[in-house]
Amino acid sequence: MRYLLGLLLFTALGCHPQQPTELRVLGLDSSDTRHDVVFVQVTNPASHAMRLTKLEYTFASSGTTVSAGEVPLERELAAGAAVVVEVPLDQADSSKPMTLQGKLTGIVDQIVQTYPVEAQIAPH
Repeated sequence: MRYLLGLLLFTALGCHPQQPTELRVLGLDSSDTRHDVVFVQVTNPASHAMRLTKLEYTFASSGTTVSAGEVPLERELAAGAAVVVEVPLDQADSSKPMTLQGKLTGIVDQIVQTYPVEAQIAPH
């Protein structure tokens, strides 16, 4: 299963004005027969650290939900650093484009903030 994976961007909805934090889909591993894994890189361009706590997500194709869930995270993300997050994707039809939408939750300066996440994933 191969996809041309899109770029994800999300911006902070909290009180701290900052550059948008960037999520980039790095690839997809379809070796597991139960589900695929989408590798997503999260980059923090801010001048302060953030602690990622969870990613809620939905994969949809043609308006129908293909897979949904939540990935619990306990990841520190230093200023200017990046981490890779693994997002499970139930077996999907690789010939159809999909959309990944969700919400990333993190803590910045002891304030819980949520960041909307969206990407278009086109078949390759």
